Amino acid sequence: MKKKQRRTTAFAALSILLCAAMLTGCATYQNFKSTFIETEADNTAVARIGVYEPLSGKDKDHGKLELQGIELAHELFPEVLGKKVELVYADNQSDVDVAATAARQLVEKKVSVVLGSYGNTLSLVGGDFFAEAKIPAIAITATNPLVTSSNEYYFRTCFVESFQGVALAKYTAEQMGVTSAAIFKDADDDYAAAVSQTFGDKLVQLTQNEDAVVKVVEYHSNQKDFKQQLMEVKASGAGVVLLASRTSDALEIMQQAKEAGIQLIFLGTDSWESEDFLKSGGSAVEGAILSAYFDAEAGITANTEVFLKAYREKYGQDKEPPSEVALGFDAYLLAINAIGTAGTSVNGEAIKEQLALTKNYPGASGNISFDENGDPIKSVVIKTITNGAFVHLYTVEPTWQ
Repeated sequence: MKKKQRRTTAFAALSILLCAAMLTGCATYQNFKSTFIETEADNTAVARIGVYEPLSGKDKDHGKLELQGIELAHELFPEVLGKKVELVYADNQSDVDVAATAARQLVEKKVSVVLGSYGNTLSLVGGDFFAEAKIPAIAITATNPLVTSSNEYYFRTCFVESFQGVALAKYTAEQMGVTSAAIFKDADDDYAAAVSQTFGDKLVQLTQNEDAVVKVVEYHSNQKDFKQQLMEVKASGAGVVLLASRTSDALEIMQQAKEAGIQLIFLGTDSWESEDFLKSGGSAVEGAILSAYFDAEAGITANTEVFLKAYREKYGQDKEPPSEVALGFDAYLLAINAIGTAGTSVNGEAIKEQLALTKNYPGASGNISFDENGDPIKSVVIKTITNGAFVHLYTVEPTWQ
């Protein structure tokens, strides 16, 4: 009996190979497989995209901003491969235990791609389930490098914090014409260390000057008086200072610089971009420069205009979309683009490969390419603070890739 089964199996395999060889439209068995076997298998009526977000709990406001962008893009582009796209929601409730259950639910519902989650830990929890099921996922604002570096199936639309150091260095050297700078950082903060390292390395590379960083000044997180460090920065002769610190510390440092009459141009990251920062900083933060994910007036790509038009029609012509909404919009666009180019909504590995090949995709938040870790090499907006408002200065394009 077993011998007969083996003969039947062998005959079936041989038949497939002979058919593949005779089909003039298929140069290889792989072509035959993708043309006939996989197409036949992809007979689902809809393409399902999973929404893995904290829609309740302490992080719900952040999750709902990302969801706004996803749903806005879905309204504009509701189909792929001639199928309707169905959004499948899984509320992880801002809780790591619930997150595992939510991730399993999306796997069981056989979604093509997962979007989210807000929160690094929640993304890391879900990532194991998605990778095991070979379902690609796209984080939107989760910035921890481990989300993508430890998982070949996870990508993201936001850049990691350290990438902002690269963009700030490019702006400093190429647009400001500054060839030397100082770094003022929190010695106890890994984020500050990463941004400072990439800023310094890129400034040295661009200026061809090993001494481009003329002074590195550190402080400790419980410190309240920064006058000594400010005097050291002033004595270094650097007029531009990367301020890698928590927002509260940055505000205090800039306030003390103003009180001491020390005039410096402070550089910071997207963590400064809030109304609270403007109100708390007042005149002390005037002239500060920061990197950001998105600016409504920058008009970076054609899809920026598509996004803004749709957002304002839905939420009001005077409304400015938060960065999280633009990044969520881009995550959906990248997902359906990968499904479309892969030619399948059921083969997660093929969709993942197409995501990895993404180059200069025109998202609402800028042109996006993915590096080997699934992190985006993309446009970075540079803003300044003028008259108590954030003003677009420049858009750094990813010419360093």
